Amino acid sequence: MQGEQTFWDHLDTLRAALLRVAGMLLVCMVVLFVAMPTLFDRLILAPTEERFILYRWLANLVGTDSIFGEHPLHIELINIHLASQFTTHLSTTFYGALLLTCPYLLYELWNFIRPALYETERQSVRAAFLGASLLFFIGCATGYLIVFPLTFRFLAQYTLSDAIATQISLLSYMNNFWGILFAMGLAFELPIVCRMLSRLGLITREQLRLGRRYAVPVLLVAAALITPSGDPFTLLVVFVPLYMLYEAGILVAVK
Repeated sequence: MQGEQTFWDHLDTLRAALLRVAGMLLVCMVVLFVAMPTLFDRLILAPTEERFILYRWLANLVGTDSIFGEHPLHIELINIHLASQFTTHLSTTFYGALLLTCPYLLYELWNFIRPALYETERQSVRAAFLGASLLFFIGCATGYLIVFPLTFRFLAQYTLSDAIATQISLLSYMNNFWGILFAMGLAFELPIVCRMLSRLGLITREQLRLGRRYAVPVLLVAAALITPSGDPFTLLVVFVPLYMLYEAGILVAVK
């Protein structure tokens, strides 16, 4: 470890790190705020269009022009609150900037705790930070490319009665969009959590193996919470990667 620092030295270091993170977040927010109208149409609203990459891939897989058959996907979002479009612009800018600055936030956190670690500890913690960042973005990408489109497709097309017209509010769409993205990002941290808990001696690899029978229902519940559509196919799409992550957690756990 490096030379001892006083409490106030640590506080100053933490404050400087937080200011740098806040500055980076602000810069990203300004850039995204300006570009948001274009990003909103081409990226965030992309799952509402039939030409979305997942829909086209599934159509090619089954050898058809459209997976929606005779009823092409056409969704029109509505705004029912006066300020919703403006507040959505702001909130989407913030969440997008938060997503983009996550690696820098973890980098600053790593720099803050690094002086307190021995050299052998630094290597394992650095690997944990890198792995956590990578898995988080893989999880967010899975949520955007697979989980959210499938959930949205099912809910948007589900009909209880022909007398009921489906109108999706902007707020409802965005809540589901960000909820699924961040939920999948956090869910993909499971191997890192298993690794850290095993290093702390709280669990062992053998305990994780024996816990499969309990992990399956827990992961099913977690998948149902991430995808509240109730669609068995969508539930399976979420459950399979979660279970694979659990198995990966067994492999990376310390004996």
